[in-house]
Amino acid sequence: MVDQKTSIYDPAAKFDVEVSDVEYRKGDGESWLARIYQPKTGGPFPAILDVHGGAWSGGSRTSAELIDMALASTGIVVAAVDFRVAPEHPYPAQVQDVNYATRWLKANASRFNALPQNIGGLGSSSGGHTVMLSAMRPHDERYASITSAEVAGHDASLDYILATWPVLDPYARYQYAKRVGRENLIANTEGYFLTEEAMQEGNPQLILERGETVELPPTLIIQGTADDNVPMSIPHGFVASYSAAGGHVELEEFPDMHHGFGREQSEATDRAIEFMKTFIAKQLSAKAARV
Repeated sequence: MVDQKTSIYDPAAKFDVEVSDVEYRKGDGESWLARIYQPKTGGPFPAILDVHGGAWSGGSRTSAELIDMALASTGIVVAAVDFRVAPEHPYPAQVQDVNYATRWLKANASRFNALPQNIGGLGSSSGGHTVMLSAMRPHDERYASITSAEVAGHDASLDYILATWPVLDPYARYQYAKRVGRENLIANTEGYFLTEEAMQEGNPQLILERGETVELPPTLIIQGTADDNVPMSIPHGFVASYSAAGGHVELEEFPDMHHGFGREQSEATDRAIEFMKTFIAKQLSAKAARV
């Protein structure tokens, strides 16, 4: 029986990784899977929930496999989840699934040799929006509306967030897409949110500007400066607002790198992963010191 309060994470450690798919939720005649990247020996380990991107309407649990494998190989259990997407399932369906997946991972942490006390989030592009929104409002009744006996007693709070090229202000990104003629981004944003009012309501940046009472997990943002999908004004604005609200946030800019660059093997991707590992180690060490 695991009785540790916190797990020990050494970003320089090396582990062989076992990969498996497990069902984490059933609903409406469908089955939703999580891909588990689990270090084979040692532990117990910290865990991360990976929420893929795809403009709220695509992508899969394998989208960030390069990053997931790299993190798992240093001693982290990664659970990369599939979930409902637009246009069949508009807002807040995706947030509801991620909220449930967070609680499911906490409830099943010991099954994967992980600790429920050490759960972070990784979100890419629209997945960065989704995981941030769920973590800022972990007790929102709309987002937590999917439940089961399995997840009883757990909430969707996260210890930290790794946000890679995230859409943290979907309304501003929608306006940007209209200005530059990105018809695919316009259509996908409308297909998920349906209305501009929803784009503004379910919006991490505007939540901060409205002064809502929310949770502010420590956050690392990885952003390419040549991203034509998420203009730099969005992460810059979010960093300013998050910091002003009392949250800890770090922004690592990657000159000349495009949207989603971390899905491809490169020197920039290697550096981004090193930033992630260092950030995780700092958050876990800080939490251990508080326990």
